[in-house]
Amino acid sequence: MLANREDIEALEILFNRRTPDSEGIIYPSMFTEDGKPIEENNRIIAEAIAQRVQQEKNNQD
Repeated sequence: MLANREDIEALEILFNRRTPDSEGIIYPSMFTEDGKPIEENNRIIAEAIAQRVQQEKNNQD
């Protein structure tokens, strides 16, 4: 993306791919401002990813 950041059409397509009815999930920061990991937030994100993977597996069955 950085190599083609002047390609406005491609950027518009990328950002418009999300449908209006889709929901974005905002996760807490994984690191402090000085770059140290936030273990509790990493655990929350790992659990959310595991739940999403399980949902996808259930939908395939």
